[in-house]
Amino acid sequence: MTCYAGFTIIAYVCIAFGSTIIIPASACELNTTNSQQGYIAAGPLVGIILGGVVGGYLGDKFGRRRVLLIALITAAIINGIASISVNWVMLMILQSIASFCAAGEYSLSMTILSESVPMAKRNLVVLLVTSIFLMAQGVMAVLAIPIIPLPFSNYISALDIYWNSWRTLLLVYSAPSLVSAAWLAFMLESPKYLFTQGREEEALKIIRTIHRLNKGKSAGELQITGLVTDAQQINGPASSKDQIVPLFKLPLVKYTIIVTALHMFQQVGSFQIWLPTIANQFIQIVETGEGTDKSLCAIINDSLEAPPNPDIAPCALNVVALLMVLLVCVAQSVANALLSLIVNRVGRRNMAMGVTATCGLAGVLVNLVPNAYGSVAFFIIFLLGILVIGLYTAIAVALFPTQLRALAVALTMTGGRIGTFASVQILNLMLVTNCNAGFYLFCAIFASSAIIAAFLPDDRRLQTQRKPEAKNTE
Repeated sequence: MTCYAGFTIIAYVCIAFGSTIIIPASACELNTTNSQQGYIAAGPLVGIILGGVVGGYLGDKFGRRRVLLIALITAAIINGIASISVNWVMLMILQSIASFCAAGEYSLSMTILSESVPMAKRNLVVLLVTSIFLMAQGVMAVLAIPIIPLPFSNYISALDIYWNSWRTLLLVYSAPSLVSAAWLAFMLESPKYLFTQGREEEALKIIRTIHRLNKGKSAGELQITGLVTDAQQINGPASSKDQIVPLFKLPLVKYTIIVTALHMFQQVGSFQIWLPTIANQFIQIVETGEGTDKSLCAIINDSLEAPPNPDIAPCALNVVALLMVLLVCVAQSVANALLSLIVNRVGRRNMAMGVTATCGLAGVLVNLVPNAYGSVAFFIIFLLGILVIGLYTAIAVALFPTQLRALAVALTMTGGRIGTFASVQILNLMLVTNCNAGFYLFCAIFASSAIIAAFLPDDRRLQTQRKPEAKNTE
């Protein structure tokens, strides 16, 4: 189940964020300006914002597995159609629709995973899947390395386009969704979801199947005759109102506001979206032997003013830059795996506070270091701040009840997506006009989110309180 959730999230990233690599590679054929590239990057974010809440709501209403299957297939088909876009507007619209369809995949896969494992393992598996999520952009870079440099260009007269490497890559990015959809056919629905819908016999059947798969046939059938839970969790919400309104009433409204604010203040994703472009600009300048005594923003400014290199194909993505993207993703994934080893001891809230404060400060220091490699080192530390996404997801899963969980996770994440949509445009402009100010602004906001996280309950104390209750129940 953990492997499946991780693979599904890779499929989600390939659809929703494939444009981060497609934008610079397609710039010459589509003749896109800097502002148009910003629109292409922001278009899928609009789809994610609108589709995230819809996917979470449908997942709570009709089941995690069914909605996830539909999302995977439709997103793959529409993203595949985007590969024959005749202009940048068509590309933006189709990728936005594909992202709308895929938007619920992250929250649904995380929810079905968290509801299918013991509570004691929930933090671990969520953070492990987050490690895979953090590797997803690196996976996109690995897929791009052998495809983007290919020189072929075949004219399609019916569409008046050239089928080339970036179109092929866009089609390849649809493949993980189709594989994930086929894999889902062999997976089971969340037993906890079925039980809260009053379908106890189906839930028991799935639990026995999980036991048989985990222990083997020799262990015999799991000897249980029924399930026990709080009365108000059975049969789920009676209506859409009952599903949405509780999130904005006491006691849950406090957590809805705090977790949404934390996602909104987490705008490391905006820098992650432009990472392939930033890495490409950095490598092109450093490879000339110049700029090693400059900060990252100074190098970006130099790359914008530098004349085209006749030895490099226009709009070509540097392979070393793609490897740099992979390196950053590996660093994020490894750091997240290390955090997962100590999160139960430190606590999710405290861990989030430490990560945001440390990484936010590193981002402020990026352009105060007059050395290219030192500046990039601080930039990579800042990018490690994206680890808090997994912590925020685990916090939301723990705070909200089962019948509201998928919608709550999707709704709180939508706050961050709205912030990212705005910040992608702002950052795209500031990287050109005032790069230093862009770093100072977003990094300071991110560091300050540690203060907001302090208003959440310490999850270590909650776990301590629940242990006596569990013993009493037994």
